[in-house]
Amino acid sequence: MREFRYHRAADTVDALALLAGEPDARPLGGGTNLVDLMKTGVERPALLVDLRDLPLDRIETTADGGLRIGATVTNTDLAAHPEVRRRYPALAQAVLAGASGQLRNMATVGGNLLQRTRCGYFTAGTVSAAPCNKRVPGSGCAALTGEHRDHAVLGASPHCVAVHPSDLAVALAAFDAVVTHETAEGPGETPLTAFYRPVGATPHRETALPPGALITGVVLPPAPPGPSRYRKVRDRASYAFALGSLAAALDVRDGVVREARLAFGAVASHPWRARRAEQALTGGPADAAAFAAAADAELSAARPLPRNGYKLPLLRGLVVRVLTELAEEAATR
Repeated sequence: MREFRYHRAADTVDALALLAGEPDARPLGGGTNLVDLMKTGVERPALLVDLRDLPLDRIETTADGGLRIGATVTNTDLAAHPEVRRRYPALAQAVLAGASGQLRNMATVGGNLLQRTRCGYFTAGTVSAAPCNKRVPGSGCAALTGEHRDHAVLGASPHCVAVHPSDLAVALAAFDAVVTHETAEGPGETPLTAFYRPVGATPHRETALPPGALITGVVLPPAPPGPSRYRKVRDRASYAFALGSLAAALDVRDGVVREARLAFGAVASHPWRARRAEQALTGGPADAAAFAAAADAELSAARPLPRNGYKLPLLRGLVVRVLTELAEEAATR
């Protein structure tokens, strides 16, 4: 591990100045991903700027009935918050599915959004001779012909087929969350669906954050009508990264879908908002055949690799099962 300096920022101005003054500085929330990557040599910061003392650890109701979630709110506090559990249950479920209690106690909302892929060719860092365009731009992607069972089936490119590991981000995408940030020039915001850059030819450029920007929080608009749910499929029942996941909200009236929200996880380099499926569902019957047809419409764009084609029937079944459960729940309200 490279030697580094450590500074605990007193406020946002202090943090921004430190991040701007040192090109190799990194913000530190809980460190549950960053410190691991430092150990393998993937991340080699010269300075860690600890954000724990910043006043960004609150969850507040907004004037329009949404929620504002600070960047240093822990995953434990987010999942336990009564308004999150009542109005955005899929969000609480996603956080609880994401990691053990020990990790949730440390991990922060801002850090969760910025966590990097768990592709083995990337995380091996300096101990690996395999090429990785995220780690060393222009070196190639070993996963294309190597181990890619867990990798992307949607939105990938010849330069990278890794997936984004966050469960939280998938639920936030379904709820139309907006990521807020601060720079030396002032505040800004980006819809979460535009926060992650398309992988393209530059997979090492992962987000739309301006240089030196600091995530300050996430804003949720008022919760959509109807129930919501997050479901994650993984190799084992204990905590593991997803093979496929779904965050969904469904508004059904008299057997007809009035509104649907769907976001897939573990299928692309970012949370995948399933717009084609949503369009196919809206105005149609709330039954298994319609749910399956909507999943097929979304997955028609998939380009699986030789060893991850299983994700397509997995996701199809996930959509049908979760939407059927939500339709039955909506009928009892």
